Amino acid sequence: MKIKDIAELANVSKSAVSLALNGKPGISDATREKILKITKEHGYTSRSLMKTEDAQPTSNKLLRFVACTNVGIVSEKYENLPFFMELLRSIDENIRSRGYSLTVSSINYDSFNSEINTLEEEQQSDGIILLGTNLNQEQIHYIAQRQSNLVVIDTCFETMNVDFIVMNNLLGAYDAAKYLLEKGHSKIGYVESTTRFYNFDMRKQGFNLALSEQGVSIDKKHNYSIPPTDVTPQDLFKQNITKDIDDLPTALFCECDYMAISVIKSLTDLGIRVPHDISIVGFDNIWESQIIHPELTTINVKKDRIASLAVERLIQNIENTSKDRIKLFVDTELVERNSTQPLVETEQDTTPQVRK
Repeated sequence: MKIKDIAELANVSKSAVSLALNGKPGISDATREKILKITKEHGYTSRSLMKTEDAQPTSNKLLRFVACTNVGIVSEKYENLPFFMELLRSIDENIRSRGYSLTVSSINYDSFNSEINTLEEEQQSDGIILLGTNLNQEQIHYIAQRQSNLVVIDTCFETMNVDFIVMNNLLGAYDAAKYLLEKGHSKIGYVESTTRFYNFDMRKQGFNLALSEQGVSIDKKHNYSIPPTDVTPQDLFKQNITKDIDDLPTALFCECDYMAISVIKSLTDLGIRVPHDISIVGFDNIWESQIIHPELTTINVKKDRIASLAVERLIQNIENTSKDRIKLFVDTELVERNSTQPLVETEQDTTPQVRK
């Protein structure tokens, strides 16, 4: 039995299970008792597992991870998405190693202000790591006014007097474009998210920058849009790519791995071969990028490094009352797998036989 199985049986998040097993605050006594009862009934054992009556917070120093959920990429089930799951796990590990406790809080986008107030009134934290993926400056400013010890990850507003730590989106996409150009591709398409955020906008800027330096541009008909978190074949994308069947791009860059996986599945449904007909590059290097067929060439985001820097910076602010504010960009790296290949000139004249 795994933590995922326990979470499903208890109808809670995996983070809630982790808090219960490690005797941490952040969940109610009733939820903790329910989780521990299920683990006992199913014979789950862990070095961290504690009896309910012995479960005590590991520290009275409490840090809060806050995510604001909406219908975009940070949905109510964001913790189940590989990127955020890996990031949150790394944050939790780094916080525990520094002697602090972590509570994970999700608030609703539509009631942002009131829920933030309630969180800090009910249980004051020593500091907050805020998942800023889908937030604007006003929302981040609102939290900063209520908790001065704040580090925002996964977005950046350079003009704000707040600490930000984010992957170098521009560099990652720039490297992806350079890689495809070096492989001989010039008829390149772009698959963008239907939901726009800072990360996606910077990736688009970096990708186009690398192309423009080599005098290459993307044909408008080779620009495609799909949802950012669906990993199923996309009907609209399939319709649009079918229209271009006589003039397909030889390579596609997708703004995240979820989208790249959807694109591969869509192309496979149509009988278009990856990478023989079209090479695909993603972004994030989630675990699923290694189990899709073919394995995905992608941009690795160093989630563990972002997590460790965020925790280190937040604790510096708490313990040293630092007034300096920083913006940190963690560089990415390209991971080459089997979804790409050099352009083969003889295949350019072979039009794929699309399945109907």
